[in-house]
Amino acid sequence: MTATLEVVAHWDGGYRCHLPVRQFEIVVDEPPSAGGTDGGPMPTELFLASLASCFTLSLYHAARKRSIELPDLSVRVAGRYKGLRFEHITVEASSSLPREQLQALIEPAIRICYVSQTLKEQPEIAYVASEASLPPPQAQSPVTPPQTHSPLPPG
Repeated sequence: MTATLEVVAHWDGGYRCHLPVRQFEIVVDEPPSAGGTDGGPMPTELFLASLASCFTLSLYHAARKRSIELPDLSVRVAGRYKGLRFEHITVEASSSLPREQLQALIEPAIRICYVSQTLKEQPEIAYVASEASLPPPQAQSPVTPPQTHSPLPPG
């Protein structure tokens, strides 16, 4: 079964937009130095945050499946710009769990991290222009993933 996840960004003017996501509202903006109002994170920060958060939850999932109790966990993601893209991304996990135990969770977590897998095997992206047919922000209904779709595959 193929599941589809969708979000819609609504432009608020200038370099700011918002995205209703389930019961949440994500505001995206550029800093004043780039012409924005600093009302939210930049798209590139959200990109890195998506990787950091997905990998954090994947590490937790891998630990739980192996009955390893995580006392704490942080994941730092740093991207080095080259033109209009990141040429290198570093993902660093840290915990007071012994380093060897944490290291043993890295590969299983990579295998079940949706964002890591998407970056590893880049999807085809189709950019399409259409008439103004998207529902206005107040009429946007939340996207509910299918009941059969688990957030993380068994790992």
